[in-house]
Amino acid sequence: MTVFRAFSDEEVLADLTAQVTDGQVFTDQATLTKYSFSPRLTDDDSGLALAYVEAHSTQDIQGVLRVARKYHLPVIPQDQTTSTVIGADGLTGSVILSTAKMNRIIEISKADSVAVVQPGVINGDLDQEARKQGMFYAPDPGSKPISGIGGNVATNAGGMSTVKYGATKDNVLGVKVVLADGREIKLGGRTLKQAFGYDLTQLMIGSEGTLGIITEVTVKLLPIPLGTPVMGVAFFDNMTALAKAVTAIRISGVYPTMLEALDGNTVAALDRYEKTHYAMDSAAMLIFKLDNGGQASMAVVQKLLAEQHASNVTITTEPKQQAELEQLRRDMLPAVFAGQNHIMEDMAVPLSQLAPLMDYIQNLAQRLDVEIYTAGHAGDGNVHPTLVWPTSEKQVPEKVVIALQEMFKKTLALGGTISGEHAVGMLKNQWNNAELGEDVDMLQHQIKALFDPMNLLNPKRKIN
Repeated sequence: MTVFRAFSDEEVLADLTAQVTDGQVFTDQATLTKYSFSPRLTDDDSGLALAYVEAHSTQDIQGVLRVARKYHLPVIPQDQTTSTVIGADGLTGSVILSTAKMNRIIEISKADSVAVVQPGVINGDLDQEARKQGMFYAPDPGSKPISGIGGNVATNAGGMSTVKYGATKDNVLGVKVVLADGREIKLGGRTLKQAFGYDLTQLMIGSEGTLGIITEVTVKLLPIPLGTPVMGVAFFDNMTALAKAVTAIRISGVYPTMLEALDGNTVAALDRYEKTHYAMDSAAMLIFKLDNGGQASMAVVQKLLAEQHASNVTITTEPKQQAELEQLRRDMLPAVFAGQNHIMEDMAVPLSQLAPLMDYIQNLAQRLDVEIYTAGHAGDGNVHPTLVWPTSEKQVPEKVVIALQEMFKKTLALGGTISGEHAVGMLKNQWNNAELGEDVDMLQHQIKALFDPMNLLNPKRKIN
């Protein structure tokens, strides 16, 4: 089809460059390829961006959106590019807008128990700086050492400590956001309570860059708990038995900081990766942690583990050994991914349905002859099954696709969600009607149209 363009790429890029006064505009092939395509799953809708903008200020962001409105260009917000759901890959002819270099910790206030940061601040860096003042930032996704606060907010990232301290949404008090029309608005603030107006702060959290571009975040900080943290491992015959033990611990009143589950396949993969020998003990591993509560709480946990027939229970108060256990959990993904094609999923179910879902996944793997490694944040019902297949097979095998579809349907039937903490992106946006229902699906699109009537911000993601 012949297209009579009003403006050439050269004219668009010249205008874009003029509008970005603090940052930098990149148009070279190497940069565009690097940031347009993540090493994740892609599809035919992914493509090479027209430009990559490294924003250094709110004015840069407003300038990019001014150009986007003028030329009807898709804008793809990026932070530290750790998305696992094709949430920030380029689209053909789009402008990738990176806030990674907006990475300043503006303020840490011990008196108010808050930090104010730009979106590119690394989660782990904020936590380390807060700890220097006797505070800490609780959300700890697996990408904690590399993911930015802006991306965490955009996806409502969770993590290992969610069981006690909640996900990102539970730790954000306010945000500044540039809307598609160029206005920068301030939502929320630094008070721990706020009941005025509609809660637009929470609307932005988890919106995946489809409603606005985050320029500043005010988060809660917590005092480092007193006492000596206690951490340990326990083994079970299967994941269903482990899930029952998790339920018993969770409702016991000890308030664990971490309850992480790894099935036998995952433990074996870690053994290969770490040169350890955990898989010899049993078919499922529980890693648990209490950051306060003392010996009384630990005695309760030991009693419950014994009642649930746990074996080879090991408990430590040594910081080095605890760090090794935490690293063991963080190494789960590279251990499972090593040398294999993979899809890692992210379902969450009501806590009472964790054991049935674990059972279902195990039976599904056997029935469809699919290799599945299951781990997750058992304390909050968040399960991460990873489906793998040989690298010699370039296409996703049909049986893997069927297994994913059946897991999603089972999760919804159990009253759960098919996206617990990894967002939706382009991988799961076809499931909106199935999970949300027709009326809420329509409402989601109406909200998108209100904030972004030209559909410029991260199109094809989240709800499309």
